[in-house]
Amino acid sequence: MYKVVTVAEMRAIEAASDEAAKSGRGISYEEMMENAGRAAAMRALAMLKGMREARVTVLIGPGNNGGDGLVAGRHIAQNSDYQVRFYLLKRRDDTDKNYRLARDLGLFFAYAEEDSDKRVLKNLISSSDLIIDALFGIGIRLPLRDTVAGILRTVKRVLKQGQSTQRAVVVPEEPEQPASRPLILAIDCPSGLDCDTGDIDTNSLMADETVTFITAKPGLFNFPGAGHVGKLSIAPIDVPEALPELSQVKTMVADGENVCAMLPQRALNSNKGTFGKALILAGCSHYIGAAGLAALGAYRAGAGLVTIGTDREVVQALAPHYVEATWLPLPSEDGFTSEAAYETLSEVLANYQALLIGPGWGRAETTRHLLERLLDTPLPQSVIDADGINLLATIPNWWERVSAPCVLTPHPGEMGRLTGVDTQDVIKQRWELARQKAEAWSVVVVLKGAHTLIASPDGDLVVLPFKTDALATAGTGDVLAGIIAGLMAQGAKPFEAAVAGAYLHGLSGTLAGGAKTSRSVIARDIIEHLGDALQKLEGR
Repeated sequence: MYKVVTVAEMRAIEAASDEAAKSGRGISYEEMMENAGRAAAMRALAMLKGMREARVTVLIGPGNNGGDGLVAGRHIAQNSDYQVRFYLLKRRDDTDKNYRLARDLGLFFAYAEEDSDKRVLKNLISSSDLIIDALFGIGIRLPLRDTVAGILRTVKRVLKQGQSTQRAVVVPEEPEQPASRPLILAIDCPSGLDCDTGDIDTNSLMADETVTFITAKPGLFNFPGAGHVGKLSIAPIDVPEALPELSQVKTMVADGENVCAMLPQRALNSNKGTFGKALILAGCSHYIGAAGLAALGAYRAGAGLVTIGTDREVVQALAPHYVEATWLPLPSEDGFTSEAAYETLSEVLANYQALLIGPGWGRAETTRHLLERLLDTPLPQSVIDADGINLLATIPNWWERVSAPCVLTPHPGEMGRLTGVDTQDVIKQRWELARQKAEAWSVVVVLKGAHTLIASPDGDLVVLPFKTDALATAGTGDVLAGIIAGLMAQGAKPFEAAVAGAYLHGLSGTLAGGAKTSRSVIARDIIEHLGDALQKLEGR
């Protein structure tokens, strides 16, 4: 997995590598810039793949980010027939090696200080197929100064003017083609993004792709800035991973290769018992479907057998539609699983390798009493979700009573109830809260949302690379909880099950949104694409 570091930590890593370069154990600042620029050029060429002719405009700032842009433009010119043009915020001189090398290739240079009416900039942008944003990188302070803000405003204005207007028709004979526009590649981060917080200047460009170097940065995953990042690529640029400043980092971004290694192995000479049994305590008369969605999530994740323990009314409603599941009818009061169910459960819990508590469970007092009794009982490794979390939040010092390895899957509102923190403050402090509470409660915390976070009791924190509105619909959280329980039933440890399960869930949502439109995705679509996600992850 790639690491995620703050701006200060990034500075320390770069300095350590430069110092280590003196003894041949690292790479220098100059080498880092060359490698970063080359990596950015490779991403640019990939974005333009298939185009015979293309015009690339590189916006160059005064610092190291601008240096990366000069190197990138040079490599694009040397490795393609594309036309590369540079627009510099401030003039550089021949003591700048990368400026001199790019200029010696005979490439076009324009300077903001000589373009007071922005006419040159407007012409460059309007004729571009790709714009590379290399104005400012990770060290920017907000708000942007007037000169660079003016440049970005001009770029945005030209881009907006270049968009074709849509014809209003009642029944189109053929699909409207999207408006043509230049692609935008941001180097390290979109200019104007605070890489620690995710705050962003109102003038910043919306990138199609961002290529960042050595590690990712928190602000690339936090909104509103995350909405300007586009596709995120991380280029290591040959900085040694063994540097203590880098190797000791405990915040990471999940990637497919490492997640694939977390999936439980599957032998050909196996049976349903080989892949474990999961018990799902879910559903009530008010939220009937949640139990079925969670069960299908567990099955699609590979569990050998899934049992749903729930109210008889829920059993009767769901059994004809979820024929793969087995059923454990439980005593209930007014449609909610009651405390009386404890006697039945205590006799069967030992038969299961994973337990999921809470999807659509309701918040009845009798269900709360059942949860309290379960907390004081030896349990298989467990996932607590949805109303299980809401009820947990009403039990004083509940974390002192959790004995089995446990995964909590709150959304920000549920995390707020668990911590007594306002929901908006949870969103602002999500990285800190997830890590702190996982350690304090000795559980794995899956804090859901765009770029879901998974925190372990040992202080590890993993951020997912997915942000899609396809998952912003009822029932997708039930599916996620089921996936995690299904992986745990197969023997995955809670943290690995949570990371792999959340990654699969995010990838399934992305695939479902791509297959139709994210607007129309429902929870069942996530389940239907889970097999595709596994196939993609396993490289089949």
